[in-house]
Amino acid sequence: MNFIMDIMGSSLIAGILFLLILKLNLYSSNANFYSDNELRLQQNVKTLAEIMNHDLRKIGYKYDGTAIVTAEPERIQFFAEMNAPGTYGHGTMDFVEYYLGDSTEASGTANKRDKVLYRIINHTDTLGGPTLGLVDFRFSYLNASGIATSFLDSIKYVKAEFWVEPYEHVSNYLTNQPDSSQFTYWELTINPRNI
Repeated sequence: MNFIMDIMGSSLIAGILFLLILKLNLYSSNANFYSDNELRLQQNVKTLAEIMNHDLRKIGYKYDGTAIVTAEPERIQFFAEMNAPGTYGHGTMDFVEYYLGDSTEASGTANKRDKVLYRIINHTDTLGGPTLGLVDFRFSYLNASGIATSFLDSIKYVKAEFWVEPYEHVSNYLTNQPDSSQFTYWELTINPRNI
């Protein structure tokens, strides 16, 4: 009889140890995935910031007059010479437009809130690439004193804010529900020297 009790007791202890090891493995996998997602978010938002920084600094470059044509929260249109010296197209004035698409235009991601940021040059070169996890994007416009303005001739600073979420949400390993707390916010304020 003691022999059966020993076997049952050791089976119970082995089962508990097995469940603890399984839980530790699930936690470790989830932490790894969460960490990878966080790194990917940081890389994606940095890529978006570098593209925006490059283009917005050129607003009004080699253009006489009011370079900004449209200044809305989700759209900006401006004139600038975008091509570097020595490249094809250098010396021509470009019309650049940025606008945010809606969540139905993003494909290939599990996140239903993803949106595509479109970059159009001269009404033809559409670069609406991958979403990079972008879920929201806002422009705001400031005058020389740093106060918000809507008058095109008084804009001296362009502020861009964007929110990026993972392509796939990480599930909480305890509740198996999506963890919506993982996102990255980035803002940059550009002072185009030519406006």
